[in-house]
Amino acid sequence: MDFVQNFPAVSILLCLFAGIISSGLKKNAARFLNRILLLTELFLNGCTLGYVLRTGESYVYVMGKFPAPWGNEIRAGVLEAFIALFFCIIMLLSLEGGVKKLADEVEKEKTFLYYVLCDLLLASLLALVYTNDLFTAYVFVEINTIAACGLIMIRQNGRTIEAAARYMIMSLLGSGLLLMGLCMLYDLTGHLLMSNIKEQIAVISEMGEYRIPLLVAIALMSVGLSIKSALFPFHAWLPDAYGYSTVSSAAILSSLVSKGYIFLLLKIIYRVIGFELFCSSRITDILFLFGLMGMIFGSLSAIRENDVRRMIAFSSVAQIGYIYMGIGMGTQAGMTAAVFHILSHAATKSLLFIAAIGLTDVSDGSRQFIKLTGAAYRNKWAGVAFTIGSLSMVGVPLFSGFISKLMFAQAAVQNQMKMLPALIVLGISTILNAIYFMKTVIRIYTPVEELKYEGITFKNMKIYAAALVCFMVLNVFLGVSSQPIVDLIEQGLAMFS
Repeated sequence: MDFVQNFPAVSILLCLFAGIISSGLKKNAARFLNRILLLTELFLNGCTLGYVLRTGESYVYVMGKFPAPWGNEIRAGVLEAFIALFFCIIMLLSLEGGVKKLADEVEKEKTFLYYVLCDLLLASLLALVYTNDLFTAYVFVEINTIAACGLIMIRQNGRTIEAAARYMIMSLLGSGLLLMGLCMLYDLTGHLLMSNIKEQIAVISEMGEYRIPLLVAIALMSVGLSIKSALFPFHAWLPDAYGYSTVSSAAILSSLVSKGYIFLLLKIIYRVIGFELFCSSRITDILFLFGLMGMIFGSLSAIRENDVRRMIAFSSVAQIGYIYMGIGMGTQAGMTAAVFHILSHAATKSLLFIAAIGLTDVSDGSRQFIKLTGAAYRNKWAGVAFTIGSLSMVGVPLFSGFISKLMFAQAAVQNQMKMLPALIVLGISTILNAIYFMKTVIRIYTPVEELKYEGITFKNMKIYAAALVCFMVLNVFLGVSSQPIVDLIEQGLAMFS
């Protein structure tokens, strides 16, 4: 075994150990350890990606050297390594973009706890990406839930506590349905490792047995993960959770947490159930319908908002709808478009949340649109960044959002039954996106001389500006160099099968 094959397991364990160590550190030490951890994770996952690209095949790492079905396994392929690397980049930039604001949002004596939660959250995300064991995935789903809930309520005001309670209730409902589905699969197959389950399901399906229990198990897992990733109409917890948490928390939650659950669903579709069997179950039709509804109703809710943070949050409901629309198409092109949109949305939504806090901070801390008038002149970095993020969300060429929508349109054309509704809703959603994002851009670039704002919180803009620049570069890179990324996604999905 090559030494680099240990890196996925090491990356998960490092995050867990860093969380334990950070619990005994003070504020600055915990922040320093978190930075070192994220840089190390970039190196480890980057090396893993380079290794699987060079070998051209995935590999299985057996934990503790115990073989299946008793042992626990990690599986690393092109898509897993790339998603893990991308998640680490987004988390690093999100934390650095909000680091100056964190001192105002979190009590000083609780800052170390914030980094403990971030470390545990990253560990759970990496585990969801790499694990080849369904029960291990469930355990880290719960760790992810607890860490995300802590990131929401660490700000300790009435709105965040209420938002955390809503998030916990809905998330536990989703976790319960997921666990019920896993238990049914275990009862049907007698296995927990994904590859073993898939082999047994293929035998069961060929024999024509247990069709109804298998369909129920697939439905329970799909609905459970849909609830946890805020697919419409299970999104009631999302606006407050994203809108009132710390800026770094909002960026991380919107960009990474829900995407981790969706990536787990993709693994279940390909490596547990089987792509053809999942599509034949017709559950894709339900996901497709709710995805379309989310695209419309999420955008309509965003238009009605007068709070810029909640507007961005409701936009996430629409963007999650895009991803499930792609999954619901039931084609390889739709799946590829969905995975690319995971990357696009993660890069863009973090950018918008980080930029928005820069705009509100130079507007007396107000998040109301009337107070944001001319904010882009008072914070030029945030103004440019918010504009680029908005253009990407609308789908303007040169930005990642344009590639996502183009890929969804191309995928829709390949499915005659779903082509017309997909293209119509895609067009309507794009128009609605333009309404609320361009309205905001026009507002922040409207000159206003009679209003004077003071008290800018960001005294040192260097780290903040650097984070914004990196997000903008990442967004443009996904927009102008998309083909290598698309090829990598297609190669990764082929390895899934």
